[in-house]
Amino acid sequence: MVGGQSVGSASPSYRGHRYPAEVISHCVWLYHRFPLSFREVEELMLERGVIVSYETIRRWCAKFGQAYANGLRRRRPRTGDKWHLDEVFIKINGDLKYLWRAVDQDGNVLDILVQNRRDKAAAGRFFRRLMKKTRTVPRVVVTDKLRSYGAAHREVMPCVEHRQPKHLNNRAENSHQPTRQRERAMKGFRSVGGAQRFLSALSGISPHFRPGRHLIPASDYRAEMTVRFAIWEQITGVAGLPTAL
Repeated sequence: MVGGQSVGSASPSYRGHRYPAEVISHCVWLYHRFPLSFREVEELMLERGVIVSYETIRRWCAKFGQAYANGLRRRRPRTGDKWHLDEVFIKINGDLKYLWRAVDQDGNVLDILVQNRRDKAAAGRFFRRLMKKTRTVPRVVVTDKLRSYGAAHREVMPCVEHRQPKHLNNRAENSHQPTRQRERAMKGFRSVGGAQRFLSALSGISPHFRPGRHLIPASDYRAEMTVRFAIWEQITGVAGLPTAL
């Protein structure tokens, strides 16, 4: 559960924006939470009486998406000591690339990285990036049977237990599903940098609003979502402001 986390750093600055913070944060939430295009978000806002162009929404998502994701990550509980890693192919401007993802035993996304290959060097690069970003070393690493993981593991973190049994890595594999939904909705990604930036923000925002509805009673789900929306308002700087929608 996310509730009970302490307040993090200051919210992003909206200086120079003529639209209120609530409108901006709501558009960013819509785009990263649901498989919508910028034009569809524009239409939804128009229905609510807010006239804003899809290009403006695109700029808001590019500017604030990662900042919001970082704010949410700072509110999460301590990173788990069991990491699940997986990689899937994605097409970027027609070229085959690989999306590497790591989650802990609670399903929290630790990091994602778009790379050209899935060899030993790529696996090692992702291992080092994870340890640097989380500032910790896991107790256990769980992967599929790709040989690159074993080779990189022996070089980068030989003292960490490495498990590769079949079907044990479903947690990481399932974590790719929101990415696949967005990939289809966006008809693919146009650049490696654009894919990295968007997917990094998506992996921070989307899971925050997916507390596992099928695992808890409806009343507990609603209570948890109320807490999560309150956290969203705090990290986006909307909490306490008069409503604009």
